[in-house]
Amino acid sequence: MIGVGERAEYSPAIALNLSITMSTQDHAAPDPKTTPEAGKSPEKKEKKRQLLGIEPVEKQHELALPDKTLEYTTHAGSIPLKDEFGETEAEIFFTAYTLTKASAPRPLIFVFNGGPGSSSVWLHLGAIGPQHVVMTPDGFQPPPPYRLQANASTWLDRADLVFIDPVGTGFSRAIDKDKDKKFWSFQGDIHSVGEFIRLYLTRYQRWTSPLYLAGESYGTTRAAGLASHLIDLGISFNGIVLISNAMDLRPVFFGRSDDLPFSLFVPTYTAAAWYHKKLAPELQQRSLTDILAEVETWSERELTLALMQGDRLLESDRQTIATTLAHYIGVDVDFVLGSNLRIDISRFCKELLRTEKRSIGRFDVRYTGIEALAVTERPDFDPAVYAIQPPFTTTFNDYVRRSLGIETDLNYEVISWAVNKAWQWENGELPTTAAALREAIAKNPFMKVFVAQGYYDLATPHLATDYTLAHMNLDPTLRDNIQVKCYEAGHMFYLDESCLAAFKADVDRFLAASWVQSEGSL
Repeated sequence: MIGVGERAEYSPAIALNLSITMSTQDHAAPDPKTTPEAGKSPEKKEKKRQLLGIEPVEKQHELALPDKTLEYTTHAGSIPLKDEFGETEAEIFFTAYTLTKASAPRPLIFVFNGGPGSSSVWLHLGAIGPQHVVMTPDGFQPPPPYRLQANASTWLDRADLVFIDPVGTGFSRAIDKDKDKKFWSFQGDIHSVGEFIRLYLTRYQRWTSPLYLAGESYGTTRAAGLASHLIDLGISFNGIVLISNAMDLRPVFFGRSDDLPFSLFVPTYTAAAWYHKKLAPELQQRSLTDILAEVETWSERELTLALMQGDRLLESDRQTIATTLAHYIGVDVDFVLGSNLRIDISRFCKELLRTEKRSIGRFDVRYTGIEALAVTERPDFDPAVYAIQPPFTTTFNDYVRRSLGIETDLNYEVISWAVNKAWQWENGELPTTAAALREAIAKNPFMKVFVAQGYYDLATPHLATDYTLAHMNLDPTLRDNIQVKCYEAGHMFYLDESCLAAFKADVDRFLAASWVQSEGSL
């Protein structure tokens, strides 16, 4: 899940009921009779945090699938990150899955979510791990209590898995508040997760395994950055899976005086209107992919050119563009004209179902929220967040203790707004790691990339991904290294059972192709 680029009035991350284990303590003033620093003002010192502080716990498990049974080993625990003097600065919590009886070498995939400030629980229990949160077949929230079931679409039959919780998420903690800022930044995050990967390869003797990264949302920003960072340290990857891409944040961030997102979001607005049956009959009867192809072309051409003209746009052209845009996204033309042709995400989420006193989700437009009033400008909350967070929070807290053997009273930070709010960008600018990925592919032309998107995702719209990939400046001989697939669901499209099965089949083909091509290479 992603938390960046959200307006304060409509922030799913803000809306979450978060807590963070932080405390400070002022030490007593020094005794002037015994302290050589008498007369000086005492400095406040941060109280050291409670860390997990245990060696990874090893457990044996079996997973009964329709066509086979997997015997596997889990290692769940923390690896300390130390400074140049050997002092622990933070711990990173991880959960690793390895087949008990497997021939080497076996692919190894490092997995993480995004935020910034998200743990890996979403991909862990939603798509990739051996256990899966039970939702309804199309990915909606069931009534509590929530439970897990065997994941027939787990990647464990194809590769060993390591789920990483960056510092400040899950059970991962910096030693004190002063150290947070070292890890809660774009570069700090890349270096700390990169160091964890190096340590894991060393401790578990996996340096010669075929290596992969899989990241979701801001995790794609991290994955692209890691590919570039780690290859300079001699660690290269066979492949990367980018889920709900956000390598470059500008296309998904509604910044001032930037018309780019207003064009890139339109096809997803169309998908939302199509799903909720708000389009005119001649559009509604067409297939989603058919109508999206038309809208994407129009948005990239006519709408983009119109927005570029700004106040110079002729009134007749303005009326024409407004009429077409309203037709494509299922709203009144007066709403489009009143928005100056620029449809903000949160206003659209409120407007589409305003007459029904409902809103639609940002992470998944299929979800609807019950609004207190129909007249407000923005939704009260993102219904997708509140449909997804409770099942994952409940089941993981039970699973990590009951099945993985972790005994701790620490709060597992499923998603931390404290991290998100304090995050520091490099030089105050949003990262553009598509360039880093291009560099990594140029240095390692064997590396393949699989990009997976949801048509109903307003957090990272699919046309924004197309735009990002088309502006990587990737050499023509390397463009086939990247594959893209869209699924008919939201940001976490894998919650839908049919999408999850299709995603699994696509990933199986990707892993097989990317490993075979590099086998035998020097």
